[in-house]
Parts: sequence; C-alpha cells; structure tokens
Amino acid sequence: MSHHILVVEDDRTIARAVADRLVSEGFTCDVSSEGLDAVATAAARSPDLVVLDLMLPGLDGIEVCRRIQSHRATPVLMLTARSEEPDMLVGLGVGADDYMTKPFSQKELVARIRAILRRVERERKETTASSPPQMLTVGSTILDVAKRLVLVDEIPVELTATEFDLLVNLVGHDGAVRSRSQLLFEVWGHRDGSGDRTVDSHIRSIRRKLGDDVIRTVHGVGYAAGGSADA
Repeated sequence: MSHHILVVEDDRTIARAVADRLVSEGFTCDVSSEGLDAVATAAARSPDLVVLDLMLPGLDGIEVCRRIQSHRATPVLMLTARSEEPDMLVGLGVGADDYMTKPFSQKELVARIRAILRRVERERKETTASSPPQMLTVGSTILDVAKRLVLVDEIPVELTATEFDLLVNLVGHDGAVRSRSQLLFEVWGHRDGSGDRTVDSHIRSIRRKLGDDVIRTVHGVGYAAGGSADA
C-alpha cells in the first residue's frame, strides 16, 4: 500500500513539482495552499506524512503543525526559507520531525520522507512488540522508553517523537560521544550524512525543555548525554 502525503505549499509551482515527484515515486498526494484548508484536509484524509511550508497565508506553518498534531500524531517535514531557520526551533517544538531549507533537491526531499516513514514504522513495531519496561536516567531526567515518557524531578515534560528518540539514543550509549552522522542515520535514517543542522536544532530544543546539563557538546565530534552544554 502506498503512503499518502499531504503537501502544503502556497507557491503552486513548487507544490505541483513536489506532488508530481512524489507520485512518480509511488506515493499518493493531496495538495493544499492555505493553512485552514490544510488542517481540514489532514483531519479528513489522515495522511501518513505532511510536507509543510512554514510561511502560508492565513495560518502559518507552525500553527498548522500544532493543529494537525492536536488531532492525530502525524509526521511533519517543514520547508523554510534560509532566513526563517530560527523559527524552526518553534516548529520542532510543536511536533515537526525534520525540516529542509529552500531551494531543496527533490531527490533529498524524497529521501527525507522515506527516512521519516521508516522511523515511524520502526517505532510502531517496537511499540507492539512485547518487551520489558526500560528506564534510562541522565541527571534528574528519567526516560521511560516503553511508555515514551520523560520526567524531570518527577514532573512530566513533553518532547516530540524525534526529540525523544534522539535523547534515548544519546542516553542509551552511556555517555559515549555520538557524531552527527551517526545520529542522523540511527534516529532519522539519513544514509548520506546530510542534515547536520537538523541534529543541532533538535539538540537546542531538548536543552530548552530539559536544561543544558542533559546533553553536552563535544566540539568537532558530536554530542553525548550528561555534562555541560559546551563541554
């Protein structure tokens, strides 16, 4: 069964080009050019993934993402102009899984979409498989892997699905340093090593929610669990 993608983009040329490429790759597509219509289409059609432009008429991409996620957990890949990249921290915080800056390669877009869908499918299988509860800790933060729950001083903190997977990867390696390319492959499924900014953006978002002492930066290498942010 082919995956169904909702493309939300107000530039009709870009929207049609993306939709045509996705259809040629075996996906089915809906296209929306406006925020409210995108939310309604997502609710009605239950897409497997949404390709979502950040700047839209009516509701912007961040609000669209927030509303889509409030109805149903749906993978979102956001598109943004390079000057809008700081806004992606907000987008990641409301549930976006990944982002790409314009102009972008259609080939890379398809690769990113397939990587997200593979990760979602893997999570679904892991959730349905019978496995004992697994608890991980870093400082005062506790991760219940089975329940996908994060507690800081016994208070629940909400992370996006990707943020949770990234943190579990780092904490699960007992403080070992993980390179960006390793994280991109193991968390996002990127095989070509592209997307360093994606890793950095998610790390910043996790630190905003959990504090700087949860993940440390090892300059020139990557990231590890625990320690100060600028170690």
